[in-house]
Amino acid sequence: MIVELGHFALVLALALALVQSVLPILGSRLGDARLMETGGVTSIACLAMLALAFGALTAAYVTSDFSVVNVVENSHSLKPMLYKITGVWGNHEGSMLLWVLILALFGALVALFGTDLPATLKANVLSVQAWILTAFLLFILLTSNPFIRAVPAPFEGQDLNPILQDIGLAIHPPMLYLGYVGFSIAFSFAVAALIDGRIDAAWARWVRPWTLVAWVFLTAGIAMGSYWAYYELGWGGWWFWDPVENASFMPWLSGTALLHSAVVMEKRSALKIWTVLLAILTFSFSLLGTFLVRSGVLTSVHAFAVDPERGVFILGILCVFIGGSLALFALRAGTLEGGGLFAPISREGALVVNNLFLTTAAATVLTGTLYPLVLEVLTGEKISVGAPFFNLTFGPLMLPLLFAVPFGPLLAWKRGDLLAAAQRLYAAVGAALVAVVVVLALTHGAKILSALGVGLAVWVMTGSLVDLAARSGLPRVKPTVALRRLAGLPRSAFGTALAHLGLGVMLLGIVGVGAFNTETITTMRAGDTLEAGGYTVRFDGLTPREGPNYREDVGRFTLLRDGAEAGTMESAKRFYPVRQMPTTEAGIHTRFFSQVYIALGDTAADGMGTVVRVWFKPLVTLIWLGAVVMALGGVASLSDRRLRVGAPSRRRGAATAALAP
Repeated sequence: MIVELGHFALVLALALALVQSVLPILGSRLGDARLMETGGVTSIACLAMLALAFGALTAAYVTSDFSVVNVVENSHSLKPMLYKITGVWGNHEGSMLLWVLILALFGALVALFGTDLPATLKANVLSVQAWILTAFLLFILLTSNPFIRAVPAPFEGQDLNPILQDIGLAIHPPMLYLGYVGFSIAFSFAVAALIDGRIDAAWARWVRPWTLVAWVFLTAGIAMGSYWAYYELGWGGWWFWDPVENASFMPWLSGTALLHSAVVMEKRSALKIWTVLLAILTFSFSLLGTFLVRSGVLTSVHAFAVDPERGVFILGILCVFIGGSLALFALRAGTLEGGGLFAPISREGALVVNNLFLTTAAATVLTGTLYPLVLEVLTGEKISVGAPFFNLTFGPLMLPLLFAVPFGPLLAWKRGDLLAAAQRLYAAVGAALVAVVVVLALTHGAKILSALGVGLAVWVMTGSLVDLAARSGLPRVKPTVALRRLAGLPRSAFGTALAHLGLGVMLLGIVGVGAFNTETITTMRAGDTLEAGGYTVRFDGLTPREGPNYREDVGRFTLLRDGAEAGTMESAKRFYPVRQMPTTEAGIHTRFFSQVYIALGDTAADGMGTVVRVWFKPLVTLIWLGAVVMALGGVASLSDRRLRVGAPSRRRGAATAALAP
């Protein structure tokens, strides 16, 4: 009965989405306030129905209701309760239900918190959001229904993919979807404003908080996914340039550009056309990522193996929304005003440079991701584009951007002084040079490029704090005065500094693990030792162990430092009988920001030992710590009162008039 209730709620959500698709935008065209107000009511009702449907599917998983095909294919009665719950979105149908739930959530949030929005703009935004919701609800009901019954119902399920039976599944997909789907609001704002043909600085003020929320979640989601793959797959890497990884990275790059462009539009009423285009492209990248994961065109550890019918349906959605929005943009772009002017050397100019490099980088990643697919379709030839291509194209684009990052906040709006900004960065230059010299001294001059990379990371980190120091008056004023000035700064200033600081921290981790990582592959017997990163790693032997739905051989290791025990580690090879799949559970020992990482291989050919891979990864945790700091910077900016109160009143009236039908 609960399953049928969930199915009915899903159908009712589609009906409500159809109403929301039509009535609010019709009301905005007719000037009917009552029709426009239906958008808020229906968006909240849609959220309630989808929450009911999602709850019904979750209940089926928790109770191991094997009369539901989706539960049969992705669960098992012996699976731990946490993984029963996370298994709800660990498959195509359930994850799409989570996708539309989050889509409805953002629509409802606009309805609840968009009180400062002009009525016509709000109505149009909610209608456009409902168009997207309607399309994906139709996709679920017609091709991916999670409530189909199994007749007859089997006694037991087929279990969840063992790789997904991890706490990472509870965190990574929801965060990633909140980012992916969150950009739909920026898209809806862009299309809604294009429908009326008027966009101004107030529009940027309204759209920026929603973009920032999506960016924060996408940043955290990508970082969590990277760490999950790092420790769960036992491969020792943190980024593979996998096509599906790229699919989440592209909207992050364009979303970062959108945030910076929106600042220029808000402050100077400039880059209007470009900002709207970025809002469209960012969500288009999100839709493209959904297609790549669910169409069956990719073979990836991240991809859902689905039939071509679903891929064609999603491709149709892509064509309608991406093609339709770009066509509307082309139709309206010529009627939009260009906006304010500014000198090339200014904060606006620095943000334009930021946009140039970020969007070019996104285009590079897009080319490397899609080229093999296009080539196979056109010629039948299969090729792979991997890390060498991306490192040689993406890396050089990032170097000048990273060098320019500290300059941006130090330049004045409209017309800046590059020399004055450079003079304020003397301390950052000094810190970077010291870092380069130290690395060269420690490596006896053998790691010149690595030393320069560390210096660049220190440059970005130190430079990110210079703006705060300059605005506080340090070192010209007393520390007490400087602290009072710091306390009075807007939170967005701290958010910017934190985001740039996190970028530098991440870069330091990337350079550290990339340049100084060591790897040892050998066969070990109980009592054997090897050296790794200043540790002596002793293999204590294998122990068999039974889990709730798996069995494993656990390798135990002792870490010795200067003859004293510094820690113990466990690494395992698991086997899941129901799925008939093995997994590798890596052992990880963290000391400060570095890690010893151990993965078990197969038993040696003579049966007298075990193949062991041992890595020492210096500074590797800084990669994910940097991402967390970046996300916290976004949260700090989001807490700025200027973003929470919406557009200022003097602009509100003008925006309302501009967007009136």
